[in-house]
Amino acid sequence: MKKIIFAIGITACAYFSAQVSIGGKQSVEGTHTILDFNSTASNTNGIILPAVTDISNALAISPVNNNGTFLYDKGAGKVRMYENNTWVDLTDVGDQSSVIPNLSDDSSQNQGVIIGSETSDAKGVLVLESSDKALILPRISSPHLTVKSPYPGMLCYDTVGLALAIFDGKVWSYWK
Repeated sequence: MKKIIFAIGITACAYFSAQVSIGGKQSVEGTHTILDFNSTASNTNGIILPAVTDISNALAISPVNNNGTFLYDKGAGKVRMYENNTWVDLTDVGDQSSVIPNLSDDSSQNQGVIIGSETSDAKGVLVLESSDKALILPRISSPHLTVKSPYPGMLCYDTVGLALAIFDGKVWSYWK
């Protein structure tokens, strides 16, 4: 009985704090973190953005709900971010020959996983909703040297260059 009460308590704390760690990490860094990833020095795993054929289908009805959307635009061959109600290219044209097509039938699903809220007006595979918590990207030391087989649309934080690192299928682009 004590184990059940303890499990319910832990689950409730995780739900209400809406802090999640991924990649074998046992705890979240900081009190204002909504999603945190493995931060060991040997980490070479980043986030792989969704590869989308038609970017208009990736948008919610209200443009303001799209700001902060990141994806790999297969039509343009670029990683893009939706900012101030318009798409911004984060990379040049890359090589999408290694992009694996998504063959799943998710047309009936209009929403992915939401962390930080029960609902969201944003459309995405993973939606982070919080007014006081942020995403901590996977941290990788010199990803252009250490990630042996990067995938188009890979996103991480370069701990040596102190920059956002994005792979477009050909080269790494860095944003400070």
